[in-house]
Amino acid sequence: AVKALSDIMSDMLRLAEVEKTCQLLKLWQDDGLNPVPVSVNISRRDIYTPNLVKIFDNLIEKYNLTPNLLRLEITESAYMDNPNQLIKVVQELRDHGFCLEMDDFGSGYSSLNTLKDVPVDILKLDMKFIMSATEDLKDGKLKEEGSRCGSILSSVVRMANWLKLPVIAEGIETGIQADYLKSIGCFYMQGYYFAKPMPVEEYEKLLFELPLFNTKPQ
Repeated sequence: AVKALSDIMSDMLRLAEVEKTCQLLKLWQDDGLNPVPVSVNISRRDIYTPNLVKIFDNLIEKYNLTPNLLRLEITESAYMDNPNQLIKVVQELRDHGFCLEMDDFGSGYSSLNTLKDVPVDILKLDMKFIMSATEDLKDGKLKEEGSRCGSILSSVVRMANWLKLPVIAEGIETGIQADYLKSIGCFYMQGYYFAKPMPVEEYEKLLFELPLFNTKPQ
């Protein structure tokens, strides 16, 4: 009973976070700004929620947003639990206009099957995978040409590019890591090297000072 109550509370908090995100996106739009998409997590439990697609549809309708402003993150490990259910939910959400991201890609045991079967729009490479691949870096290049993990990382990025799947590298902490990832064709990154988690006010100041995102008449 305690675990069930904890799960319910967790679901309520997660839904409240998603709604708060929608409120902020609506506020920025109404203020004449051009917000960038924001990623929100879908947990393993959410995958089994019968009305999950309806919940997101209702939020988008309530705040008069376009679905592409919400990027929905699923973890690769969710594929291991119930592949058919995950594929079904992902396809339904995409059919309703949502952008799906595969988070922590490279952390599971069936990465290639996941990539083959789950119709996601964006891959987010697992931070530990990147750290392992880049720990042998020196001056932006691998110390040894035969670095196994580095070769795998490079191959994953090339494969995603062939599939026309954008790749986001997570957990970037140094300029050397960033330069190496660019050298293998990965141009989207996130991590402490660029910015740490910040209050909404700092995010607004950082982003909307850029002309691309500030569409207010000058």
